[in-house]
Amino acid sequence: MRHLPLLKFFSIPAAIALLFTSTSFQAAEPTKADIVVATVDGHELKLDLYLPKDVKNPPLVVFIHGGSWRANSYKKCSTPWLTDYGFAVASISYRFSQMAVFPAQIHDCKAAVRWLRAHAGEFGYDATKIGVAGSSAGGHLALMLGTTGGVAEYEGTVGGNLDQSSAVQAVVDYYGPTDFILRSQNQPAKTENEDSPVRQLIGGPVKENQERARFASPVFQVGKGDAPLLIIHGDKDTTVYLDQSQRIEKAYQEASLEVALQVVPGGKHGGDAHFTPELREKVAQFFKKHLTP
Repeated sequence: MRHLPLLKFFSIPAAIALLFTSTSFQAAEPTKADIVVATVDGHELKLDLYLPKDVKNPPLVVFIHGGSWRANSYKKCSTPWLTDYGFAVASISYRFSQMAVFPAQIHDCKAAVRWLRAHAGEFGYDATKIGVAGSSAGGHLALMLGTTGGVAEYEGTVGGNLDQSSAVQAVVDYYGPTDFILRSQNQPAKTENEDSPVRQLIGGPVKENQERARFASPVFQVGKGDAPLLIIHGDKDTTVYLDQSQRIEKAYQEASLEVALQVVPGGKHGGDAHFTPELREKVAQFFKKHLTP
């Protein structure tokens, strides 16, 4: 799909809200904090829940934080502003690669989605359709959720609720890596060095573990029925190259799936350039299209 230009307009209520919303997303306070989803090997998996005011049964978006699969926290949610558009947001945690190698991380994310579906009535959001957004390593995991629905090898049994689906219906990927084989070729410091994040994630250097690397790469999981995808990525990102997003864009196109890649001119890895009012509006409208009747 062609690269889409930034929107030139956005809804008046959302625009007014955005004028008075700080770009320091971490400052937003969750409605319900530190909810325990599961315990794995003595480690509690938790989430924070952000609910919009005066909205009955809002659609749900899951947020997955970045940090090279080994740092950061669900406390640093980049999308609480989606509550201004009437969405509920659940910021989830997962085991870091120091604790367990892949697929532990996707098992934990799927456990959170199943838990959120099982407890929708308790907290008052609509989990019939669930969206997911993630940044960097979290973008990778969001993509894995979107491309592995119903695939047993990625499901796991963490947290139970196995009667619930872990499938998601829309994905927003902020500058996440998608193809570890390609990355080993043009960013080997990220995949081969002893302390590299991808090597730690899969349990060895990519060039010596091609099968594991493919198993952990969203681009190789793309297939019929995968969730619609919106990608936001800066063209000056030197941490995760833009070709990672272009790679999965092409895979989606070849599978005749819905995809849009929004390139952020001058955008580096992370930062406010990816969360301008226009881009927030684009994300909100994307989720509205796929999560609401």
